[in-house]
Amino acid sequence: MGCACKGGNKTRYEVVVTTDGREKVVFASASKPTAESVGKRYAGSVIREVPPKNAAESTAK
Repeated sequence: MGCACKGGNKTRYEVVVTTDGREKVVFASASKPTAESVGKRYAGSVIREVPPKNAAESTAK
């Protein structure tokens, strides 16, 4: 069953690899443990937390 969050209300986690001074997202997930597991496959990767798209709107109210 799918999630009721409509895709914009959930924190995302990205696995980012830096090569030649450029960052590249190699994997993205809503699950932190999954992102951490995938990040172990990439040497020097970093897990980056991406806030929900509407997080700025909800804090501005």
